[in-house]
Amino acid sequence: MNKSKFWDAVSEANSIAIAGHIRPDGDCIGSCMGITRYLRSVYPEKTITVYLEYMPKSFAYLFQADEYEVGFEHLKQADLFIAMDCSDAERLGDSYMLFEQAKDTVCIDHHISNVGYAKYNFIAPKASSASEVLFEILDEDKLNKDIATAIYLGMVHDSGVFKYSNTSRRTMEIAGVLIEKGVETTDLIDKTFYSKTYKQNQILGRVLMESILVLDGKVVIGCISQKVEAFYEATSEDYEGIVEQMRITQGVEVAIFLHETSPMVYKVSMRANDMVDVSKIATMFGGGGHIKAAGCSMSGSYYDVVNALLEQINNQLQIC
Repeated sequence: MNKSKFWDAVSEANSIAIAGHIRPDGDCIGSCMGITRYLRSVYPEKTITVYLEYMPKSFAYLFQADEYEVGFEHLKQADLFIAMDCSDAERLGDSYMLFEQAKDTVCIDHHISNVGYAKYNFIAPKASSASEVLFEILDEDKLNKDIATAIYLGMVHDSGVFKYSNTSRRTMEIAGVLIEKGVETTDLIDKTFYSKTYKQNQILGRVLMESILVLDGKVVIGCISQKVEAFYEATSEDYEGIVEQMRITQGVEVAIFLHETSPMVYKVSMRANDMVDVSKIATMFGGGGHIKAAGCSMSGSYYDVVNALLEQINNQLQIC
């Protein structure tokens, strides 16, 4: 997509709605808040509303409560809808209603499974994050510290603090620009990426202790059932970082973390190292993501879900 078409759509719109995917992570929050802050700075006369399913506690200190709408109870129809970091329109959740009603729609994303569901699409599968894709659309000279902080948040989280394979020379160049805008990098990384609550550490410890190795030690699997979730009074925020910790187990090619969201329904998170493309597996089961980080939802018993995933992983491992 030509950037000029995006800015033409923005210029023509009196009202703009922005939303990301359900269960928002750092890149979703960062890209949504980054474009919201930018557009409000450049177009103060427009009505610009960003809808988030929720604001993770670890990110909340970076944003004022009046900057965003939590939940989808008060949706307002808009001329332009901008979907951020969302690989599929259905993952917009209840905000999809606004997407359908909008005159113009834009998608800014980096998921390889994204087929381009909006009228105008900026999709860069090789980018570290949707936040990085967003940066390329904006005017660098119009960025301030607040905008830069939001974009940096997204880049940090989807690149694993710039250690994942999606980190490129361009990623680091952009990070340098954002740092020059005044981003407090050490504080942001410590508070939003590394800091864990006591409950989160307890849950992580339990998952690791009860995890199993299969396929000759090439796959590690961990799970949280509804019963265990109720015991800890846990939310999805408490599971951040678990699958990534599992991934770095020596000898492991794929880490799988299952979270039972309702009886016999599991949210599946997968991370890969070198030999497996987990985005293909996630897409097969109605999900999506990246080559080395993907997810989906699956129904069935724990064993049904695990066996279905392992069959596909083993097929890829046999080819290698």
